[in-house]
Amino acid sequence: MITLEVRRREFLTPGFVSVTLGGSAVRNLAVSGNDQAVRLFFPREGQTALRMPTVSNEAWMAQLMLMPKSVRPWVRNLTIRRARPADDEIDIEFALHGDSPMSSWARRAEPGDPAGIFDIGTTYRLPEHAEAQLLVGDETALPALLSILDGRPPSLTTEVYLEVATAADIRSVEAPAGVRVHWFSRDGHDDEDLRPGALVLDAVRRAPLPPGRFYTWVAGESRLATTVRRHLVNDRGVPKRDISFFGYWRLGRSSPG
Repeated sequence: MITLEVRRREFLTPGFVSVTLGGSAVRNLAVSGNDQAVRLFFPREGQTALRMPTVSNEAWMAQLMLMPKSVRPWVRNLTIRRARPADDEIDIEFALHGDSPMSSWARRAEPGDPAGIFDIGTTYRLPEHAEAQLLVGDETALPALLSILDGRPPSLTTEVYLEVATAADIRSVEAPAGVRVHWFSRDGHDDEDLRPGALVLDAVRRAPLPPGRFYTWVAGESRLATTVRRHLVNDRGVPKRDISFFGYWRLGRSSPG
């Protein structure tokens, strides 16, 4: 369990904000990959201090849930966008969703505010045999996807399919040779009930696959992740072992706590 504090906050687009956390305890974080995930602990509105679990093992959740809500922090899973151990800093980017606890905290975070992290490792597992890769996600996977691109082997052909809520959230990505980024935004569509992930899912279904043996990493809303995997395996004959898929969230359900 690593306790830090907010150093900076920057609004990147209407739907994204970056919060820089810092402190000497960053040196206790062993960064093992470009999609390094952490559990982020942050105070509830009205709390003036952060009370972290004291155990750094799987018993932390039980300890957390035994705390009264008056002192219990919120906790959410997020990806470190960038780590700068030499500066004792990490950047975490937030996809803003309405007035959820996490979005509200990210919007109001100020220098000096407390926050904590607990390392949960990486999910990106590029096989040695991969000649190319396919990366797919909605806005919640954007920070992880951009971080993965930062560490991409120069010779690896990469196709990226990204869906965001609005066109204003589409960013300029410096894509080197061999990388193509396909953006999709949900605004401007007549279907008011358009499910997050539906556009990028349809694009993957219609897209030519990368050449040779390729690795797929897909994350975002639960149905997007599972349906992309099912399509690749059942309709395209892609080996299951060459696909990593992760449901970051589920439409209509909030995180516990």
